[in-house]
Amino acid sequence: MKIAVFNAGSSSLKCKIFEFPAKTLLFCKEIEKIGESGSAIASHAEALEALGIDFSEIDAIGHRVVHGGEKLQESVLIDNEVIKTIKELIVLAPLHNPANLQGIEVARQKAPNIPQVAVFDTAFHATLPKEAYLYALPYELYEAEGIRRYGFHGTSHAYLAKEAAKELKKELREINIITLHLGNGASACAIKKGRSIDTSMGFTPLEGLVMGTRTGDIDAEIVLYLERKLAKTPKEVEHILNKESGLLGICGENDLREILLREDERAKLAIDIMVRRIQKYIGAYMLLLEDVDAIVFSGGIGENSKEIRDAVMDNALLKGMKTLVIATDEELEIANECYRLLGL
Repeated sequence: MKIAVFNAGSSSLKCKIFEFPAKTLLFCKEIEKIGESGSAIASHAEALEALGIDFSEIDAIGHRVVHGGEKLQESVLIDNEVIKTIKELIVLAPLHNPANLQGIEVARQKAPNIPQVAVFDTAFHATLPKEAYLYALPYELYEAEGIRRYGFHGTSHAYLAKEAAKELKKELREINIITLHLGNGASACAIKKGRSIDTSMGFTPLEGLVMGTRTGDIDAEIVLYLERKLAKTPKEVEHILNKESGLLGICGENDLREILLREDERAKLAIDIMVRRIQKYIGAYMLLLEDVDAIVFSGGIGENSKEIRDAVMDNALLKGMKTLVIATDEELEIANECYRLLGL
């Protein structure tokens, strides 16, 4: 059977098609700059057309959805009620869920009779204990508004855990690992006996590690200061935190490949800050896990930058620690979930 996977971003649409049960990759294409100035592709509907997929040959479709909240904590068959819930969760993921919905709605229009599955970035972290996912805010804010740590990149961390278990020659339920998904977006995850027990991203994907354009962890009072002292609107502050910060904010560049070629102080500082933050999370997770089988590097930076991997591991506490470099495949993990859920 053939399973198509759609990963829709705000201005991109990536598609992979796999043949199951062999898990053979048959097709892979990504369309970027959708709706941007100068682009020939104005919408996700046009992008899907441009992919040139023959839906008569497809048996199932899987979709990446960033936020499932507390209502959708596992992969589900998509129906009108699921779509309604994903729309309700836009308030928790305003930069991501709308794009994911566009991919779903366009695919349902093109292939209304094909079973379609939503796989959530947050689902893998549904195993977080309450002491890990609650913030020290008034408890009523959790009860009434759902303000808590959700965690993201779940499909990646889930895939990495399974692949790490294979490399370690252990059952998934036996492994304790720290997974590092390092790209323009970045997150860390503490996985104990195959289950997520802590992760760096929180209520939104903004929390945690230093990223390409996102701040990662900051003092929350900074937001209020920017609004009060500099008269920034909430939307302007959101833009600063998500689009103008991180590596870009420190050295004016968010492409690590370009930063590593530079020899100026700002470039070095950006790398040092990023590496230090990663090491802090590793140290915290080692304490939580007590016994760590391996540290897993993945994502565009984690997989391809030996310089960053070496810098992260250059610490007396980490000497001799086993490291694995695993190419993540979120689309294959989504296809796996489709195959499992549909019982095919």
